[in-house]
Amino acid sequence: MDVGIVSYGAYIPRFRIRTEEIAKVWGDDANSIMEGLMVYEKSVPDMDEDTITIAVEAARHAINRAGVNPERIEAIFTGSESHPYAVKPTSTVVAEAIGATPSLTAADFQFACKAGTAAIQACLGMAGSGMIDMGLAIGSDVSQGAPGDALEYTAAAGGVAYVIGRDNQVAKIESTYSYTTDTPDFWRREGMPYPEHGGRFTGEPAYFKHVTSAASTLMTRMGTKPSDYNYAVFHQPNGKFPVRVAKTLGFSGEQIKPGLVVTRLGNTYSGSCMMGLAATLDIAKAGDRILMTAFGSGAGSDAFSISVTDRIDTIRSGAPSVEKLLANPIYIDYARYAKHKGKIKL
Repeated sequence: MDVGIVSYGAYIPRFRIRTEEIAKVWGDDANSIMEGLMVYEKSVPDMDEDTITIAVEAARHAINRAGVNPERIEAIFTGSESHPYAVKPTSTVVAEAIGATPSLTAADFQFACKAGTAAIQACLGMAGSGMIDMGLAIGSDVSQGAPGDALEYTAAAGGVAYVIGRDNQVAKIESTYSYTTDTPDFWRREGMPYPEHGGRFTGEPAYFKHVTSAASTLMTRMGTKPSDYNYAVFHQPNGKFPVRVAKTLGFSGEQIKPGLVVTRLGNTYSGSCMMGLAATLDIAKAGDRILMTAFGSGAGSDAFSISVTDRIDTIRSGAPSVEKLLANPIYIDYARYAKHKGKIKL
């Protein structure tokens, strides 16, 4: 494929809550929680932030970073499992906010935490076939976790946007491969405020099987191996899973370190793996190769082999880095967190 990333942008709310603050409320052992999850704090949306506002901010950063003309964007796809409307697209609001032309196609995607990478694949296909000039793929979430549930320690807020096209690529997407099965490890029925999960079932038959299958098959098809990549990024539901899957596949801790942002951010669901890629692109050099593998419960994985071009240095400073977005957080207590997340019902 002669298609790749033209630009990228991220957005993370400034509010944070520490894992130990949540544990204190529910009487859990904070040290055990932090050791088990390797997540020490997570982002929290402001009162007026949702999936749409986060998607818009990420999209604006992607447009501004490389000076992309929004009228050239002819497809916008937003992946999320927390779209604010059951019937009303997020992507049309994003299009209006960034000044895109009405001559475009738009849709919202849903596949748990890999909806954003599915959007990237859709843009790849359309741009590669010549159907569109450029596409905008977004992963954005204000993820939910029931009070007292294990998910509450990791479910966070954030979004990432990627402009996909043929010209002026900062990173060429060499190939992509997906592995998908019907594995019901995580679900939320219509009208239910919080998702349910299969506990330990979400690990071996879900996350690890799909991520290793997608990543290893992609490398086999391309004839590559872990040592051929400078960096690797894997979906980050917590801090332990990506470290373990990287080791299983043969990647080192140094290869995944730049993209392992979950410890300070939490799980941004559709933005999780894409956020790790953005953090890696923030420091990558021309010629570097990156393997990215997303995971979405239900279940499936999308793997990508990416090669960074020399254009990366010309756009890097055009928008805030992930590290800058993580800096200077505003810490809140559980009461304010519950208010922000709408956990208090009147």
